Amino acid sequence: MDYINRLKQLFENEKNEEQAVAMAQYMKNQFPFYGIKTPERRKCMSVFFKETGILAMPLSHEFCLKLWNMPEREWQNAALDYLANYIDKLEVKDLPLLKTLITTKSWWDTVDMIASKQVGNLVLRNPDLIDTIMNDWVIDNNMWLRRTAILFQLSYKGQTNERILYDYILKNADSKEFFIQKAIGWALREYSKTDPESVKNFIKKTELAPLSRREGSKHFLKGETV
Repeated sequence: MDYINRLKQLFENEKNEEQAVAMAQYMKNQFPFYGIKTPERRKCMSVFFKETGILAMPLSHEFCLKLWNMPEREWQNAALDYLANYIDKLEVKDLPLLKTLITTKSWWDTVDMIASKQVGNLVLRNPDLIDTIMNDWVIDNNMWLRRTAILFQLSYKGQTNERILYDYILKNADSKEFFIQKAIGWALREYSKTDPESVKNFIKKTELAPLSRREGSKHFLKGETV
């Protein structure tokens, strides 16, 4: 079966030009869209998975990249829908694929998903990747790899490596990049749900961009200053 053409048929049956314009504008016109909203796209993917039986097969880097390289943004989301079914089966050898997805057709919608889901899960199961990979990503020239390194612990809660979180933030605290400043604030905000006192103290003693400080403080008690 020609997987790409079959999925293309499903997508084209759901395309909506008016929604496509609005969706592209929301993403700062970085990508073209079919105009398929998430629930409808997931229905398409469910039909596709059932028809093809592709999920019974091992993860295919080739198929994932074919999806990724298609023009409309729904294809990159489809690749992530596909990857989501293998999240607990990802191995260290799959990291180059994830890096490719992070560094090509990069925008917050896909990068944040990969960072917090696939990369986060993989590093949690293989903590040695912090020393071998993440320590390099957090100082990489590619902004999206740095954002990934800051955000990969986003869902760790009590399993968060606080030393690594704060170290990675400090390594990027002077960044002028909006997406880095925002990531720092988001990472601090999420961790503040687990250890608010630690985050308060870190913010108090650390020189952070106003955006990072504001975002990182959002879950503290109303009226408190940090």
